[in-house]
Amino acid sequence: MSTLVAADASALATPDPSRTPAPRRRGRIPRTVAEVRASMPRLAWWVVCLCLAIVFLYPLYVMITQSLKAPAEAVAVPPTMFPHDWSLENYAALADSSSGISLLRSLGNSVLVSVSVTLLTTVVATLAGYGFAKLPFRGSGFIFFLALVAFMVPFQAIITPLFLILRNLGLLGSLPGLVLVIATFSLPFGLFLMRNTFAALPGSLEEAAMIDGCGTLGAMRRVLLPVALPGVISTALLTFFTAWNEFFATLILLVDQDRYTLPVSLQMLASGQNNQLDWGVMQAGVTVTVVPCIVIYLLLQKYYVSGLLSGAVK
Repeated sequence: MSTLVAADASALATPDPSRTPAPRRRGRIPRTVAEVRASMPRLAWWVVCLCLAIVFLYPLYVMITQSLKAPAEAVAVPPTMFPHDWSLENYAALADSSSGISLLRSLGNSVLVSVSVTLLTTVVATLAGYGFAKLPFRGSGFIFFLALVAFMVPFQAIITPLFLILRNLGLLGSLPGLVLVIATFSLPFGLFLMRNTFAALPGSLEEAAMIDGCGTLGAMRRVLLPVALPGVISTALLTFFTAWNEFFATLILLVDQDRYTLPVSLQMLASGQNNQLDWGVMQAGVTVTVVPCIVIYLLLQKYYVSGLLSGAVK
């Protein structure tokens, strides 16, 4: 009896290796936001978040307050931190077409170009990305590599050949020619995202669709495309932002002032007749330009972040 009691006491005194918690690794760098937050005191975490918020929101504050200052105060040196005289004259100057620049027409041109580039790039990138990921062929890896190499070529380096090509095609100075140029340079990154997005999906989904009688395009449209929707939205958003803010291509490839997009028209309007930059008008125009991007991003933020992650980790 004493032997059994001693054995039980020894078993209780000896810890079970399976129940012993693993020792915490020291010196390991936190890799996720949750790990960083867990390794920091609550006060330090909120201080860091507050500092980051100030860093990102301060430029927006300067932009909005500068646009609401009176014209004389907007160009004052040193600049004032807060508007002393609140005014909407800078926004009224945007609507004034007496200088020959119609911002409403430029806004329509920007919407037309951005939407066209987004639709063209998203459709082509989705179809090509599905082909590279799920329908490999001989030499597909090399072709995909060439597409990524095209993404590394700066637009400014080949502006002269593009100018000559558009002139020979009769598209120089037209919005369709501008759409083709911007879509061409937006396609490689969209192709990279969509190819990796489709490659991350299990092949069993496509096989199940094939068993149910779907063809290649049917399986992509009915089964894989709804699952890959975050990647499609991320591609569309990045393409839209690129086309919406494009300045250099519009300035070089368009020769008619009536076909200018919003960034170029704002630059011409802010510069004025004496080539002196009107900071109040410029910041008002930037505010008008940024607002649609912020609204679209906030509405599709969830899909945008998940799409970038799914397209970048493969």
